[in-house]
Amino acid sequence: MTTPWGEPALARFPEDPRDRLRAWDASDEYLLRHIADRQVPLSGTVVAVGDRWGALVTALAAHRPTQITDSWLGQEATRANLARNGVEPGTVRLLTTQDPPPGRIDVLLVRVPKSLALLEDQLLRLAPAVHEGTVVVGTGMVKEIHTSTLGLFERILGPTRTSLAERKARLILCTPDPALRRPANPWPYRYTLPDGIGPVSGRTVVNHAGVFCADRLDIGTRFFLGHLPAPGGGRVVDLGCGNGVVGTATALADPRAEVLFVDESFQAVASAEATYRENDVPGHAEFRVGDGLTGVPDGSVDLVLNNPPFHSHQATTDATARRMFAGARRTLRPGGELWVIGNRHLGYHVTLRRLFGNSAVVASDPKFVVLRAVRR
Repeated sequence: MTTPWGEPALARFPEDPRDRLRAWDASDEYLLRHIADRQVPLSGTVVAVGDRWGALVTALAAHRPTQITDSWLGQEATRANLARNGVEPGTVRLLTTQDPPPGRIDVLLVRVPKSLALLEDQLLRLAPAVHEGTVVVGTGMVKEIHTSTLGLFERILGPTRTSLAERKARLILCTPDPALRRPANPWPYRYTLPDGIGPVSGRTVVNHAGVFCADRLDIGTRFFLGHLPAPGGGRVVDLGCGNGVVGTATALADPRAEVLFVDESFQAVASAEATYRENDVPGHAEFRVGDGLTGVPDGSVDLVLNNPPFHSHQATTDATARRMFAGARRTLRPGGELWVIGNRHLGYHVTLRRLFGNSAVVASDPKFVVLRAVRR
């Protein structure tokens, strides 16, 4: 990536030579050029929010910035990119969206997330640290920045305008108004599940901002809840757990089960744990932020339940699903099962047959299919 501070070498995480997606885009470059061209002072506290793979903080490492991210993979990519470019450990402060933010922010750089709710939550959390002299610059591709995006900056921080587009990227330029009366933060959000969906019927869900379907049960999960395997005890993984509804339903149906909730989103795992605790679920549960089943011992799991994502930010890809399926095969005991729900058109049955040697349809409707693969 070419920047006014040099050309750092960058990669996504985990590195995959088959992956042609870059670890930065035109919006990262545009923001960095703007900072240099306007000679923005970087001697104070510099915070980069939503820096997806560490491009911003790696370029600005000499100014000891703070990164705030919801992505475990993004944080690991940042660590690797900093090391790749010779930055000493501890130079860049790495925080998650669940950590307390800095008490004062002099330069706030915001990589606009896909989730408007996550942007709202983060701006409200950071606003008390912003002062009238804070330089606030957001960035994103044109297709990522909407009127509602600008409205959040205006409503939470102060007067906001946009730049001209360059290479399909745009900047958000905001002038903080400390006297602005900000709304209360509505996150995390709680709602009651509908009836007719098994053990979690009428239960409470807790959603932190940015987690999929934050204010209602999505139709895919609802379909999956109606076709979960019968209780069998053992160690169960809710892989890509989101708000934890599937794993919570399993634990309620079978108190003997030991459920591991895992997701690469810090917001998701916090939501899953809050949902589980909110409902006084019996049994044992573990909550882990990480890259799928990395770190789970081989042959230690009886059942994996999975609704894999098929987007990485704005890109459509099956790379995450493939990693999840491979991790399930490694960690399942012989006879253990992977249950997957997905959109019919994604063709997961092909990948499962290649990895497991088998794949069976448990249930389907015009939009979704539930598949089962058995570890031989």
